[in-house]
Amino acid sequence: MATLATGMESERVIRLATIADIPGVARVHVDSWREIYRGIVPDVYLEGLSYERREQMWRSGLENPGWKGVLFVAEDPGHRVVGFVAGGPPQEPVEGFDCELWAIYLLQVHQGQGVGRQLFRRFVEEMVQRGHGSMFLWVLAENPTVGFYQRLGGVKVGEKEIEVGGKKLVEWSYGWRNLGVNKW
Repeated sequence: MATLATGMESERVIRLATIADIPGVARVHVDSWREIYRGIVPDVYLEGLSYERREQMWRSGLENPGWKGVLFVAEDPGHRVVGFVAGGPPQEPVEGFDCELWAIYLLQVHQGQGVGRQLFRRFVEEMVQRGHGSMFLWVLAENPTVGFYQRLGGVKVGEKEIEVGGKKLVEWSYGWRNLGVNKW
């Protein structure tokens, strides 16, 4: 279990998620989308996001003994989930990369304190332990936190157009070709 001290604040804990964390993960997932993508993704889509559907999605993974993904949470001193990272085998393979970071979200009030970097680092450590040597992720090009991936050494390796809520958007793929040599 990793902890992160943030100045005068209490420590944050990064740990593997349990079934009990699913409501918190769903809350962070929906609330983060609403915070980050307001003005980018149509409001009607954001308002239609459902905690219950996100809970079902994450529960179906964690409760499946054959699930090949991993889900870590960041919790605050009150043991509330404030962020998470998830990934595993590529959902859509990108040539030259053997695992994918599917999602990393952190409530806005906890950003800029090193918690996102700690989540990212713990995920990478787990992927290396599982024998993966390279990683990629997809992120909306207009995501205001895209610089986070660049600061962590991610290199743009792809681009595609997607549709969210009836609006065409561009996603960029960032990749890390050698997880064993990077220090985050």
